[in-house]
Amino acid sequence: MNPQKLEADARAVANQATCRNVDSAIVAYVGVHGEAPRTVRELREYVKGDISRYRIVDGMAAGPGC
Repeated sequence: MNPQKLEADARAVANQATCRNVDSAIVAYVGVHGEAPRTVRELREYVKGDISRYRIVDGMAAGPGC
């Protein structure tokens, strides 16, 4: 067992889940507002947690795990 590798793998999975959460929030935002958000700040009410490391590129989440 390699604890460092296990931790790195767990972090990669967690980051991907967060990326999917941001993408889902973008879809919800579009459903409510009829247009894609320009910044992740516009998604605050759609996502729990810190998404400050993400940005929106071509209407999709970009950042860790994406």
